[in-house]
Amino acid sequence: MNARPIGVFDSGLGGLTVVNEIKKALPYEDIIYLGDTARVPYGTRSKEVVKKFSLEDAIFLITRKVKCLVIACNTSSALGASEVRKISPVPVFDAISPTVKKVATLSLRKTGVIGTRGTIGSHAYRDAIKKLNAKSKIIELACPLLVPAIEEGETSGQLIRALIRKYLTPLKKEKIDSLILACTHYPIIKKEIKRFMGQGVALIDPAEEIAASLSLYLEEKNLLAPENPKAKRIYFVTDLTSRFIGVAEMFLGERISGSIKKVSL
Repeated sequence: MNARPIGVFDSGLGGLTVVNEIKKALPYEDIIYLGDTARVPYGTRSKEVVKKFSLEDAIFLITRKVKCLVIACNTSSALGASEVRKISPVPVFDAISPTVKKVATLSLRKTGVIGTRGTIGSHAYRDAIKKLNAKSKIIELACPLLVPAIEEGETSGQLIRALIRKYLTPLKKEKIDSLILACTHYPIIKKEIKRFMGQGVALIDPAEEIAASLSLYLEEKNLLAPENPKAKRIYFVTDLTSRFIGVAEMFLGERISGSIKKVSL
């Protein structure tokens, strides 16, 4: 057993959807979360900048003696994971690897991928899936307006449905049979996406796949924390406003205002 915390970082607060899934799968684990809210979003940054920011995020958590690192951010996973692994003394879990393994277990004809411009532009999901199955048809689409809409609380109703229709209509016309939600914000609007795409399209949430992969690893390596109903969850951000607190609480579904601390990297 190992009582050291799990470290999770994201470009902002969307990674709290990953924390949610980890909490469900591993309720006794302490978690330290870092959201780089001063420099969000990463999805519009250059590859070099994303690598730099990802390394700084990782080092912050490594110095806090975490037993493993989770890169919740899809853009960081696509562009910075290899660099983080080079300097990390602990195992690193990214969003893409477990998600692609999940896709490989399914009999799929066409898979859609939606995310930020950075994630989609990297073609990380497409390339990883193609390595496992060269015949797979992958259709990628950037959906840049979904994140700001979600952070403004537009998680249901006419506006978010209009944006979903705007972006996902081409995927619906292509008759995809699965859709990877390659942005940590998208699970918040999963019901609306499902409503539009229909029951015949399987939604694949990287947050769920990360949590499952992490849980299996910790169990296999005997690194699970001892049972502790009072597991600690500490949240760090690089900028803190009342708006960020509201968004964080929306993602987590609970009040955490007293648990968020502002830090510099």
